[in-house]
Amino acid sequence: MFLKNYQETKNKETSLLILIFLVSILIRTPVIFILGDTVLENEWKTLVDNLTIYKKLSLTRFGDLFVPNLFMPPFYAFFLYFFKVFNFNNELYIQTILFSQVFLSSLSVSIFYCINRFFFSKNISLIGAMIFSFFPLSVYAPSQISSASLQSFFIITFFYFFFKTINNKNLFNICFLSITSGLLMLLRGEFILLFLISILYLGFFFKVNLKNIILIIFFTLITISPYIIRNLVLFDTITITKSIGYNLWKGNNPNSAVEGGAIANAQVDKKLSSVEKNKYYEINIDKIYLNEGIKNILNDPYNYITLFFKKFFTLIFVDFNSSQKYYYHPINFLPTILLGITSILGIIISNKKSHKNNYLILFFLINIAIMSIFFILPRYKLAVIPLQIIFSNYLFEYVKKYYLKK
Repeated sequence: MFLKNYQETKNKETSLLILIFLVSILIRTPVIFILGDTVLENEWKTLVDNLTIYKKLSLTRFGDLFVPNLFMPPFYAFFLYFFKVFNFNNELYIQTILFSQVFLSSLSVSIFYCINRFFFSKNISLIGAMIFSFFPLSVYAPSQISSASLQSFFIITFFYFFFKTINNKNLFNICFLSITSGLLMLLRGEFILLFLISILYLGFFFKVNLKNIILIIFFTLITISPYIIRNLVLFDTITITKSIGYNLWKGNNPNSAVEGGAIANAQVDKKLSSVEKNKYYEINIDKIYLNEGIKNILNDPYNYITLFFKKFFTLIFVDFNSSQKYYYHPINFLPTILLGITSILGIIISNKKSHKNNYLILFFLINIAIMSIFFILPRYKLAVIPLQIIFSNYLFEYVKKYYLKK
């Protein structure tokens, strides 16, 4: 009888996950045809074209010299390049990319439901999953040629296997946690710091033994090792990207707003133009940007500290000076600010004795702080929304418990 009830419950959960996935696909697919990108542009076009035509991962070219890319994290470029293998025409090529992003985005909603089940009842978890499924930015992001959807998918997958590993430290969970961590590093460089914090939390608070910690680090290094080795051979340095200087300067120069500003002055232009055009070009210009960014901050610390907190506020709530089209449309603006309010209230009333809660809060705050040091775009918020929904679920749970009693 117990096994029969267990199997029935499991079957219902599986059916629910499939339904969540299908509903998410259904609401995202029309957006591709209404608002979706139709061509590759800017740095993604350059990277993919150079990979396709010249078989070189390069963003900068001087005649016959293709400077090996260090500026952009490589994973999304390879993701875009993968679909070139099928020799689709441009329209089908772009639609295939967008449909794959819709698939991953929809799958992430089902996985997000499973994460919520680590914390909440079935009903509260379903509310959280539906908020994420219908949240405007979550619906819109897969229609754009941007790494935001992949980042959201992998960060949700990371959290799922993080908590699975705490509960069941088998090799399967450890491997998938590690692979996901490595891919996130290849997708967003700042995840390296978040990974280290997560490893420390696993060891000190969740009491994962040293053997399993070493395994996680080992498999993560295996995942990123091909690209690390590539950079070590080419540049004699162990790195994934070298763009911290540019990103710091873009977010901290006299023209910077919350969304950044990339208008250099004559002095910076002169320094950039003097950089030798060799394979170290991107490394050397990034050093210039880094020095300029640091100098700007030291020369006017009050201005840039204020700007930091504006970015921090924007990532939690909204940007009141956005230049993005449709940003202030009620469909986007109201849910965004409402989620910001409910998530902060949820953090306040959450159980501070729970290591799981405190880990998510710490991850949330550090992630926002890292992004706020540099510059932010509206799509960056997609990586923050899942945690905000979890915090909001604490509020929903509290209201249900104390104010909706029968």
